[in-house]
Amino acid sequence: MKALRDALDKVHPLFAKGGPLQIAYPMYEALDTFLYTPGEVAHGKTHVRDTIDLKRMMITVVMALVPATLFGMWNVGYQANLAIQQAAEAGELYQGGLYYDFHHWLGFANDPSNITDCFFLGAIHFLPMYIVCMFVGGHIELVFSVLRGHEINEGFLVTGLLFPLTLPASIPLWQVAVGISFGVIVAKEVFGGTGRNFLNVALTSRAFLYFAYAGQISGDKVWTAVDGFSGATALGQMAAATPDPSGETNAAIASLQSVPYALGQADPVTWTEPITLTSAFLGTIQGCVGETSTLMCFIGAAILIGTGIGSWKIMAGVLGGVTATALFLNGVSGHTNPMMDVPFYWHFAVGGLAFGLVFMATDPVSASMTETGKWIYGGLIGFMTVLIRCINPAFPEGIMLAILFGNVFAPLIDYFVVSMNVRRRMARYAAT
Repeated sequence: MKALRDALDKVHPLFAKGGPLQIAYPMYEALDTFLYTPGEVAHGKTHVRDTIDLKRMMITVVMALVPATLFGMWNVGYQANLAIQQAAEAGELYQGGLYYDFHHWLGFANDPSNITDCFFLGAIHFLPMYIVCMFVGGHIELVFSVLRGHEINEGFLVTGLLFPLTLPASIPLWQVAVGISFGVIVAKEVFGGTGRNFLNVALTSRAFLYFAYAGQISGDKVWTAVDGFSGATALGQMAAATPDPSGETNAAIASLQSVPYALGQADPVTWTEPITLTSAFLGTIQGCVGETSTLMCFIGAAILIGTGIGSWKIMAGVLGGVTATALFLNGVSGHTNPMMDVPFYWHFAVGGLAFGLVFMATDPVSASMTETGKWIYGGLIGFMTVLIRCINPAFPEGIMLAILFGNVFAPLIDYFVVSMNVRRRMARYAAT
């Protein structure tokens, strides 16, 4: 390692200011700081000294995402193998494409009971999404850093993993490239880069895809990586439930006892599967890659809170906002809207709520920064999530728009919190 350190130090003058390769200094600095701790330290009594820096913070977030990522890859393969097994039992042999040919070349046989089989099939679908996201988004950041003469920040390590985890495994790779390009350029670089964006970059990328290519990012045919598969997500099934005016049964929850799926085109094989609270909490259901398992998200939350990276106040605020809003709607529903009857704990188990509140809402750049503001910010996101899910039947998942809505209001929330503190102090000092 000393030889590598010496080699980097030797070529440093070439990239330093005034050197022949100074325009490429961001690339040299990115490699140097990725391999080694930066050599510069703060001097003087006014500096805050801490072992945490941007690189360590982002690596910690990536580590917190590992449980959801690994489980998501397994679940992608599990759902695909389950669908193929159902077709095989009905006498229809599924003819896969390139992904499945490679999967079989590795020696696997689409067995949903085989953990390794499911994991590798999911990885074959997820890793290309992740690689495209990192390659395209990383090069965009590189270009902007070179043009501005800025350092390449580690923030994209998190964005580059978050974004593919919010997508269905069957999304075309070119849309992954388009989505991350839009998010990095429009939500981040036009505002000056890392630390200056007021919107979460990964969610902005997903929102763009949702509204620009709704056929691939929403609907009932995109959640399982099997051609010809159609089936609803839990929230989609609940939103489409027929109301029970008598109120004797919770129509939205009851609809999950028999979720229809189909595989095939002309004469599809059809079957039904139940979605229980346990399966929704564990994550063995249809959904985007990283958002299905509430349990894995809570493990990530424990890592972020334990290391002091994620704000527990924001997470608690979201939980409180969801609980209070759901309980209120339960009381005034009138049994005409099935989603308004859904208990608060079901909101936590289905959809991307857990993933969003742990990894998106706590983004330190786009979230509120004052301590009181974090509670208000989290509560606003929880309130808007349930409101969108229950009131807008065309958009059963509300956490994405709720967080972006909260991002927009975060500076205003902090402004009023600071203003109130200033007024209180002025009044206190005036009284003495």
